[in-house]
Amino acid sequence: MKKILFIIMLIIFLISNCVYADDENENYENIIQENEKKEIIETANSDTKPTINSRRYAVYDRLSGRCIYGKDENKQTAMASTTKIMTSIVVVENCDLEDVVTVTAKAAGTGGSRLGLRTDDKIKVLDLLYGLMLKSGNDAAVALAIHISGSVEEFSKLMNQKAEELGLKDTNFVTPHGLDNSEHYTTAYELAKITDYALKNETIAKIVKTKTATIYINGNSMQINNTNELLGNVEGVYGVKTGFTNNAGRCLVTSVKRGDMDVIIVVLGADTRKDRAKDTMKLIEYAYKRFYVFNVEEAIKQEFELWKQINQNRIYVNKAANSLELKLDEVKIKKVATDMNPAIEINVVSYIEAPIDINTRIGTVTVKIGDEIIEEIEIKAQKEVKKRGIVDYFSIIAKIYSGTIKIFNKDEI
Repeated sequence: MKKILFIIMLIIFLISNCVYADDENENYENIIQENEKKEIIETANSDTKPTINSRRYAVYDRLSGRCIYGKDENKQTAMASTTKIMTSIVVVENCDLEDVVTVTAKAAGTGGSRLGLRTDDKIKVLDLLYGLMLKSGNDAAVALAIHISGSVEEFSKLMNQKAEELGLKDTNFVTPHGLDNSEHYTTAYELAKITDYALKNETIAKIVKTKTATIYINGNSMQINNTNELLGNVEGVYGVKTGFTNNAGRCLVTSVKRGDMDVIIVVLGADTRKDRAKDTMKLIEYAYKRFYVFNVEEAIKQEFELWKQINQNRIYVNKAANSLELKLDEVKIKKVATDMNPAIEINVVSYIEAPIDINTRIGTVTVKIGDEIIEEIEIKAQKEVKKRGIVDYFSIIAKIYSGTIKIFNKDEI
């Protein structure tokens, strides 16, 4: 009797601790009812901050690369199958999409959400990518990892190398699928940065906005559907990826574009599929109600031209043979989503010695939103300023005697 009781308890334990890396074969159509959508929009219009169930979230502005709204967005956390966004990056950058993959027993035996691969199946890399990002196949993730690197462990090294290239400090990958592991984590903000990079790839961008795709395994067609519940149901949504494990909770990364404003919404640690969908929609509507696109480049250039008219000749260049002319370096952040107009500050030296080489740094234009510096552009010498020579001094003396110029300070010569 005790033995039977032990077996029953063990089964219950295993079931309760079973991990999944995403939702599959579930109906996501109209997960948010029309009356709920209306309520979310009305709340956003009232300027009331949204009540969010998810434990961590970020609203990321793709124009400037900034998190414009969030909660615990820099806290390390599990991210379940949103991991596969980085997996897709490594795949498209490291192999031919037309390669045919032979599925190994290890890939075929991977648990959690599955594409349904079996040992020795033949399938193209591109079809595996659709199975990875639409159906969230863990078996597809492992098949791709083994095809590219020979093992999950070696593939994870490529994932971490890419994370380092992207400047991520709080992200570490152990698997290509995202099943729970204490050493596998990211943050909402860094996951948004990964997604932003991924969406710049045409293949990935095309895949994640696809609702339904037909793929081929062993030459046989198979139709798969996207697990992203907001795709096609919320205005402007064009991707990206769902996720779920017991540790990570319900996760959703969503890209949205309305007009010029392009944002990525990351919600991590929601309790239910409906919560993550509603949280995401609340953040979308709040962002598009509160924030607007500000043309940083245009504002900087206008401010700089006005400043030059008044101040350029006030910079004293000692022993200069010709006048100093200024120019702006390249403005990196052209536009920004913001809830307030940025402040523009111009600072230059008041005194400098000739000669001055072309492109010598003379000062900076600093752009701030609140206390945050979002851009700093160098002000440089547009052309060379030569130091006065003997000929220049004779010319000055001649002008003095002719009364053309007057000298008030010995430094003038």
